[in-house]
Amino acid sequence: MSAPTLLRPPAQAPPATVTLDVVVPVYNEESDLGPSVRRLHEHLTDLPWSSRITIADNASTDGTEQVGRRLETELDGVRYVRLEAKGRGRALNQVWSASDALVLAYMDVDLSTDLAALLPLVAPLVSGHSDLAIGSRLARGSRVVRGTKREVISRCYNVLLRGALRARFSDAQCGFKAIRADVARQLLPLVHDTNWFFDTELLVLAERAGLRIHEVPVDWVDDPDSRVDIVSTALGDLTGIARVGRALWTGALPLAEVRAVLGRDPKQADDGGEGGESMATARLTGQLVRFAVIGVASTLAYLIVYVLLRTFLGPQVANLLALLLTAVANTAANRRFTFGVSGRENAVTHQVQGLLVFGIALALTSGALWLLHALVPAPTKLLEVTVLVVANLTATLLRFLMLRVWVFRRR
Repeated sequence: MSAPTLLRPPAQAPPATVTLDVVVPVYNEESDLGPSVRRLHEHLTDLPWSSRITIADNASTDGTEQVGRRLETELDGVRYVRLEAKGRGRALNQVWSASDALVLAYMDVDLSTDLAALLPLVAPLVSGHSDLAIGSRLARGSRVVRGTKREVISRCYNVLLRGALRARFSDAQCGFKAIRADVARQLLPLVHDTNWFFDTELLVLAERAGLRIHEVPVDWVDDPDSRVDIVSTALGDLTGIARVGRALWTGALPLAEVRAVLGRDPKQADDGGEGGESMATARLTGQLVRFAVIGVASTLAYLIVYVLLRTFLGPQVANLLALLLTAVANTAANRRFTFGVSGRENAVTHQVQGLLVFGIALALTSGALWLLHALVPAPTKLLEVTVLVVANLTATLLRFLMLRVWVFRRR
């Protein structure tokens, strides 16, 4: 058995020996690897560019290594790379960083995406028109076969990205992407995720750096034998969104330098016209999502404080103190993150106005508690909390409108 291939990121751009390097990350895929690579290899011979397939083995423990090395021996333009640590993002980062190809791509080993989309995916990168390209299952013209649960999760995730990180691309997680090598050399050192959030982080940084992302509608069929753990992946994605969001808000990422090196200077759409309307809609959607996230966190904090205070205080006093303790933090968070207001100017005024909005919420929740105790002389704690949640949801909708059109309105 030959020694594992060692990867060393090049100190400078190596001369391209092939135009396209398609990376297939795998973990314990001894059954699917052979048929999929042979099918991909046959398809690549019809493309107008020189190409290579790189099998990136994420520390498989079954017979994947033997299959990969056999394919490397039998097929021209196929190489096998063994990585001793798991993580799809880690594998893509390392293999792409060491590649000598002009364009770098990857696809899932199950080939859920129809290979007919590979040519339109790569062509804009070879020509230099675009910097990255993604297959999109949510773009107009795509044809997707998958279960309702995955469809809902995918759409909710992309709405969350649009709100929390102001992303404009339509599908972050489709396993069918490509990037120009010169762009990868600038972005990959900034991408820290080593698992499933890798794609999203790369796309967000590229978009914020002003790079052009080309989207290709794809035909996609769900793999019923998918190994993805939805719960752990969702938690990892949420953690990644928080980390990247914090880095963007604090200016910790040198994206201006990336933009200067790669020469992209995107023009922002005006507030008027069709483009302006699209931006206004996206801005409103983003504000709603960020406001909802902050609202959920505030509501949870409020309920915890209320339950703790309720053990030794009456319901009205506990409600007042719990709302007051969370109101200032809620206003500050919405000021900075939801409506993008920074600096100290008008900060005190905004807090005063926020407290007035808080007074309306207090009136709603206090009124709900009063009505509950008037109708039910001795309600249970669970019933009290339920009534308060409903009252808070009502107050939240009104609060968003008042914050948007009065406290933090665009001048």
